[in-house]
Amino acid sequence: MASTTSSPPVQDYHEEEDEEDDDEDNEDDDQEPFPSDGSDEARLQAVLRRLMVEEVRIRVLDVEIRGCSRTRRASVEATVGPELARAATVRDLVRAAAAAGDRLRRLGAFDTVSITLDAAPPGLPGNSAVIVLVDVAEARGCAAGEVGIFSNTGSRSCSVEGSVKLKNLFGYCDTWDASVDLGLDQTAELSTGVAIPRIGAIPTPLVARMSFLSEDWLKSSLKEHLMGLSVGLLSTMNHNLAYNLSWRTITDRSQTSSNSIMGQLGHSLLSSIKYTYKVDQRDSSIRPTRGFAFLFSSQVGGLAPESKNARYVRQELDLRVALPLGVLNGALNAGMAAGIIHPMARGSMMGSISPLSEKFYLGGNRSLMCRLGGPSSLLGFKKRGLGLTDLQTCIPKNSENGASISPELDTVGSDIALTAFADLSFDIPLKPLRELGIHGHAFVSAGNLAKLTEPDLRKFPLTEFLQTFRSSAGFGVVVPTRLFRIEVNYCRILKQFDHDMGRTGIQFNFSST
Repeated sequence: MASTTSSPPVQDYHEEEDEEDDDEDNEDDDQEPFPSDGSDEARLQAVLRRLMVEEVRIRVLDVEIRGCSRTRRASVEATVGPELARAATVRDLVRAAAAAGDRLRRLGAFDTVSITLDAAPPGLPGNSAVIVLVDVAEARGCAAGEVGIFSNTGSRSCSVEGSVKLKNLFGYCDTWDASVDLGLDQTAELSTGVAIPRIGAIPTPLVARMSFLSEDWLKSSLKEHLMGLSVGLLSTMNHNLAYNLSWRTITDRSQTSSNSIMGQLGHSLLSSIKYTYKVDQRDSSIRPTRGFAFLFSSQVGGLAPESKNARYVRQELDLRVALPLGVLNGALNAGMAAGIIHPMARGSMMGSISPLSEKFYLGGNRSLMCRLGGPSSLLGFKKRGLGLTDLQTCIPKNSENGASISPELDTVGSDIALTAFADLSFDIPLKPLRELGIHGHAFVSAGNLAKLTEPDLRKFPLTEFLQTFRSSAGFGVVVPTRLFRIEVNYCRILKQFDHDMGRTGIQFNFSST
C-alpha cells in the first residue's frame, strides 16, 4: 500500500509474451511504449490527493516499531504518540504519520525514519484494517565534538569554544552535552546539560542544565561569578517553561564602584521562572532566504526569599522576516527586538528593579542573524559598549607620582531596550565560494537603551528615546558552517554618543545555530 511519508518507487510489471504472438502484435507493442515513471507518479499523486480530500475510513489494527536495538522501545512509543492508532480516516493517518516522523527525527538518535502501511492479516472482518510500520535506523556514533577559535579585532579579544555531545547513551534518546567558552578577556563559561524526551506517563521532556560563568566587566574592576541551575517544567514544539536558580557573586577589587552597583555587590540568590513561545518557519537559521520567526518570553524574577531586588517581570519580543529576491540567491532579512523590565508591585523602587545580570546590554561580536532571544546585537560596538553609565564613587591615585587617574564609568544596564536591523545577502560570483556556501552581505543596525524611572509607561519619553538611537552599517563576507556562522565585516559607526565604545573598522562576528 502507499506510504504515509514518502511514495514508494513504482515498479513496472509485464508478462512474457507467448510464442504464439505474431509480428503484428510486436509492432503494436513497439508503437505503444509503456507509461513513463512520470505518468505513474502523477496517477499515484492523484490517488493520494483524492484520499486526502475524501473521508476514506480506515482502521489501524496495530503500530509496530522496528529497528530498535540500543534504543528503548518505550521512548520511541512515547515519541510516536497515540495519534497513529486513533486515526479513523486516511487523512488523519497521513497527518499523524508526518507529525510522528518529524518528532522522531528531532530526537537526533536515528539516521533514517520511515513510516509505511501494510495490509492486515487475512480473515479479519472488513477490508479497511491496516498495520502501521515504524522503521528506524539508529545512528552509528553516539558522540560528537566541535572546537573553534574566534578572534575579534574590534575588541582585540579571542575566544576558544568547544562542545561535546553524547546521544542515546542510556537508550532513552537522551542527549548529554558539555560546552566551554574561554575568552582572553578574562571570561569563562562552562555548562553541562541533559535532555530526555517524554517517557511513558511523564507529560513533558526532562530538561536540566547547570552552568558556571566567570567574567571581568569591560573597563571596570568588577568581577562576576555565577553558578546556575535550570530545570524544564514544560516543553513542547512551541512552548517552554523553565525554573532558574542562580547563586551570584559580584566583587570590586578596587572599591571604586558607582552607587548604582555598590548595592548589588556581594552574594545573592536569584530565582525566576520563565515562559517562552517560539515559532521558526525559516528555511535555514544560518542563511535564511524565506520564512519568518517569532519569539516571546516572559520571566518573573525576584522569587528568592530575602532578595535584594523587588519582584519584577522581564519580557522580550523578537521578530524576523526573510524575503527572497530572486537574483544571485539574494534575500532580505529584517528583524526587530524589544525588551522591558518592570516591577510587579506598584510603588516599587525603580532604581533596583532587577539584578545587573538580568538587565539589557547592547554590543558585542554576536551576529545579527541566527539567534532569537531579544535585543542584544549592535555591530561595531564592544560588549556592554553603549548605554547607561554611572560615575565611580572615588578616583584612585597613581602610585608613582600621586596624580589622579581620569574617572571611569560603570555600565549599569537598562530596563528598556530596542534594536532593529536589515541584512541583504547575496552569492559571490565565484563558483568555488558558492559551492562552499560562502556569500556576501550588507547590513544596517540600530538600537537604544533607557532606564525606566516611572512605573507608568505612558510617561516614558518616547520621542527622546527614538532621537538618541545609535546606528551602524557595513558589509562583509559570511562563512557558514554546520554549527556556526562566521562573519568578517567592515563596520562603520553612523551615530554614537559620549562614553559609547564603538569604532569603525574590521570586526569578526559569529553566532551559533
